[in-house]
Amino acid sequence: MRLSKIETEKTPANLHRTLTLEMVRVTESAAIAAAQWRGKGNEQAADGAAVQMMMRELARVGINGRIVIGEGEEFECDDLFVGQSVGTGQGPEVDIAVDPLEGVTLCAKNQPDSIVVLAMAERGRLLNVARNVYMHKIAIGAEYSAETVHVEWSATENVQALAKAKGVPLSEITAIVLDRPRHAGLIEELRTAGVAVKLLSDGDIAGVIHAVNTADTGVDIYLGSGGAPEGVLAAAALRCIGGHMQGKLILDTPAKRSRAQEMGITDPNRIYALSDLASGDVLFAATGVTDGTLLEGVKLRRTTVETSTIVMRSWSQTVRWIRARHAR
Repeated sequence: MRLSKIETEKTPANLHRTLTLEMVRVTESAAIAAAQWRGKGNEQAADGAAVQMMMRELARVGINGRIVIGEGEEFECDDLFVGQSVGTGQGPEVDIAVDPLEGVTLCAKNQPDSIVVLAMAERGRLLNVARNVYMHKIAIGAEYSAETVHVEWSATENVQALAKAKGVPLSEITAIVLDRPRHAGLIEELRTAGVAVKLLSDGDIAGVIHAVNTADTGVDIYLGSGGAPEGVLAAAALRCIGGHMQGKLILDTPAKRSRAQEMGITDPNRIYALSDLASGDVLFAATGVTDGTLLEGVKLRRTTVETSTIVMRSWSQTVRWIRARHAR
């Protein structure tokens, strides 16, 4: 993965760099727990194992943490709910966004690209959105102007503008899209325009990361709608590696609009730029559960367990890949 130049922080770093290793321990442990359920067809058990282990490990981290994106509302789940306090209570005040098992179906079926994801930022620097809210998303690499594409343009307008900026015909543009019935029209439009489409069965956090890392993945643009929490987590990663992203919340029911207002969202039609979704000093970590294009999955050996993790920090623009061997 190539690093891209991103906007220099205007304030000094407030999150100690040792927290990056603490985050890795959290995602590693959750991934190992989930890996026990790979291919066993039990999504609930796999997710539950990851949640339980992530909660246990977060309790040991020296932070005064608050979950802003988690498993759901307080009345919907026992742990990692929105507003829950995590950490020792001693240390920096931070907001935490988690997806204990991104691609839970992929894990249950032992298919590629199931990962454990955790992002941490200074208090108030991650957009707080409900678990059941979706978001229109678009993402491209940092080598282009942020104004090259727009989340409210048609797919054809976006890929045409991107191809012009890249200096290539449309036939050399590849878009990545979640393979969902709601995207049937989008996929048809892209293919009619002559664009190659890479379909994701699940896991759009990795999909957004792929779209801004074209040199290694061959993907030029992410398009479509997916979970708003995953959009914030993807934005946290892009803050560290560079790239452009826009999002627009899909608040299509009175209940969702009411809950969004309670969470501080006053304009339901707002277009969110990358820095609106995640800002300040941001840390991001992900550990592979199953083998994928972003990370290798957990390797369960007779006496050891091996994990593959990527951990990033926006302030230093550092990206580290960590391969670890743990005793069983």
